[in-house]
Amino acid sequence: MSFRIPTAIAASLGLGALALGAAGPAVALPQADTADQAMVSVFHGVPDLPVDVYANGEELLPDFQPGTVTDPVALDPGSYDITVFPAGEDPTGEPTLQSTVEVGAGDNATVAAHLSADGTPELDAYVNDTSEIAAGKARLTVRHDAAAPAVDVRAGGEVILSDLTNPGEATVEVDAGTVSADVTLAGTDTVAIGPADLDLAEGALTVVYAWGSAEDDNLALAVQTLDAEHGTPGHVAAGGNGAAVNSPDAWLAWSAAGLAGAATAFLIARRNRQDA
Repeated sequence: MSFRIPTAIAASLGLGALALGAAGPAVALPQADTADQAMVSVFHGVPDLPVDVYANGEELLPDFQPGTVTDPVALDPGSYDITVFPAGEDPTGEPTLQSTVEVGAGDNATVAAHLSADGTPELDAYVNDTSEIAAGKARLTVRHDAAAPAVDVRAGGEVILSDLTNPGEATVEVDAGTVSADVTLAGTDTVAIGPADLDLAEGALTVVYAWGSAEDDNLALAVQTLDAEHGTPGHVAAGGNGAAVNSPDAWLAWSAAGLAGAATAFLIARRNRQDA
């Protein structure tokens, strides 16, 4: 059994995985037709903490850096036990994060490792709304994944999403184009993050993650853009070790790293056979 890894992801991760010796055995997964697979990505929003990520006991993403949002990749539906350790730490010890993620057929999801409102690392599952968008419009979702109080989100100086609290999210459809956005403390003009220019593409979902810690003065934004032409979102559930569950959202990029090295090795071996 195997993951199906898009060529672009295998190419970008494969050489690094080989160099790090990460091409271990694949985690056994349920089989599924391509049409029934989920598209899953992952966001790392815990500041100053590179991590190693394991799924079903196998190391799948070594030295995963804060502020990274991975591209979505295809995942067979099923249940995955996720553990997260500080990079290089013995994985037989107590993990920083631990959760079981259930991924259903047809989901488009993101799993976010981030700080809770009080600064505790946690894992949250989000569904990405990739349903059809009207012509000329773009969909914007903002996720509050920072150790910070409630916030408002402004575009062009106007509040478009208000009173957003960790680990909540809010979505709005707006005219496509580039907007100057910032995040303010709820009900005030006090800017917490930004301003930053956001390119809201027509017919696409743009997800903005507010992450970091207000107390440590390292609040930041991370942006993810997803094609919104694949129908209504499904359901993803996460739980275990205090992990909160938000709306009906990836962690497959963690698994892609572990298998990308094998994919690269296969391509090299095939090329060698052809040369011979």
